[in-house]
Amino acid sequence: MFVSYAPGYFVDIGDAHVFPMVKFPLVHARLTAEGTLSPEDVVAPAPAREEDILLAHTRDYWTRLAAGQLTPRELRRLGLPWSEGLVMRARLAAQGTLNAARHALAEGIAGNLAGGTHHAFPDHGEGFCVLNDIAIAVRVLQREGDVGRVALIDCDVHQGNANAVIFAGESDVFTFSMHGRNNYPLRKPPGSLDLELPDGMTDAAYLEVLREYVPRILAAFRPDLVFYLAGVDPYVHDRFGRLALTLEGLKRRDEFVLRACRQAGIPVTITLSGGYARDRQDTVEAHCNTYRAAREVFG
Repeated sequence: MFVSYAPGYFVDIGDAHVFPMVKFPLVHARLTAEGTLSPEDVVAPAPAREEDILLAHTRDYWTRLAAGQLTPRELRRLGLPWSEGLVMRARLAAQGTLNAARHALAEGIAGNLAGGTHHAFPDHGEGFCVLNDIAIAVRVLQREGDVGRVALIDCDVHQGNANAVIFAGESDVFTFSMHGRNNYPLRKPPGSLDLELPDGMTDAAYLEVLREYVPRILAAFRPDLVFYLAGVDPYVHDRFGRLALTLEGLKRRDEFVLRACRQAGIPVTITLSGGYARDRQDTVEAHCNTYRAAREVFG
């Protein structure tokens, strides 16, 4: 199974920061140490090209981001300290998702050990999302004629607000977001289908909703490719989640989404998306479970 990862996915933002940057190398290390991923599975991306970034982002935002000229207000909204390393990290992760999408189209399944940055708008970043890797990948694949219809299955606990805006009104892109009703972002622009979940939802109720909607979306829309944003912040001990899924429940979620795609014959690209457990090892384990599930479902 092809997976994108580079050491540059980690950039030092300080140990006290709430964003768990260290999860990226830890997930990679655990998956390779246990053999879920072999060294041959993991390929480092080059930085995304400017011409590809500009398919999803405005030139003004990209130019000022690259030059370190974001305003203090923009940086507060982004939630991350600017550095050249941060910009490079965003470019690497964006290319990682694009590379994974191309391999998924050829092989049925592929992933990126980062990505799913669904709060990055064309003209600004927010919610720890610098560049929108999914939007960049979709736009490049559309430009090259590699896909007709694309579906985003977003199970991060936060609504994919930027993706809803970017793809609004596009009949060839279906944005499905299953997220906490009372969670960030405060304003939730409508996507193709948004399911707002109550605080405290547990495994059984969550999985019942998932089983009702995912097969229906795949059967009705018939995408050429699915991007699965496998955020693990619905976890019961997540700092920002407000839902109550267990680690086992999250893995069952992943198995169901991936199996539904495989049974429908639809290639799927996995991205990590969010995860902020109070114990960072829980976040790492939950992300690793996504790739263990991919192995179990796709072999």
